[in-house]
Amino acid sequence: MPDTIGFIGGGRITAIFLQAWKNAGLDLRHIVVGDPDPSVLARLEARFPDPETTADNAGPMAQDIVFLSLHPPVLKSVLPGLAPALKPAATLVSLAPVLTFAKLSSLLGGHGRLVRMIPNAPSLIGKGYNPLAFGPGATADDRDRLRTLFRALGEAPEVAEDQLEAYAILTAMGPTYFWPQWQVLRELGAAFHLPPEAADQGLAAMLHGSVELLFASGLSFDQVMDTIPVKPLADAQEAMLAPFRAKLPALHARMTAS
Repeated sequence: MPDTIGFIGGGRITAIFLQAWKNAGLDLRHIVVGDPDPSVLARLEARFPDPETTADNAGPMAQDIVFLSLHPPVLKSVLPGLAPALKPAATLVSLAPVLTFAKLSSLLGGHGRLVRMIPNAPSLIGKGYNPLAFGPGATADDRDRLRTLFRALGEAPEVAEDQLEAYAILTAMGPTYFWPQWQVLRELGAAFHLPPEAADQGLAAMLHGSVELLFASGLSFDQVMDTIPVKPLADAQEAMLAPFRAKLPALHARMTAS
């Protein structure tokens, strides 16, 4: 019999996991999703009719593998009340930054079989980069079972716990820094009378190739930039980069403050 799976929270990240598993042909009928908001559950049920849904989080908490799919402040408030429903042998996976293994264990009355993961949106199509760390109480069996589940999401490299907040800023939130820029280029393609499929094909090829050139060519950043003589946005570059340099380090400092 497969492990039963519970999700505390039925929002975006839960939907990403369910879609990835659905795409991979996994059976979703042994999954229970809890969320007190009926509108959240209604949206989830419309997309995924197989998982059981409930407004009572005690049900998802009582499964073999439990995913915490809530923001840190909410987890701090709800976990102590849910801890009694957690099986002693359950594996609990937190998908949130900030809350360390030590803090999670404290909120859960000392539960030790803990895993932390920082998921990212491309997992929805099996192209995710989802760094994870296993707590000291996680077993070899926990690793094997979870890696089987995570395979459908994309890459899941194991990292040190104290690196997870950096990955939250770089890989989890990272797409939001670039998607609006890419969308503007798609819109400009239409304004320049390119067929949408042609613009998308060209932009996708350009983006994939540009990533390889920067990260895998062995050239320095300056050498990569020098491969293109005309830079129409050069005078705006510093203004575009300033928020990265100001806001993201400040966010990391807040997330890692003890």
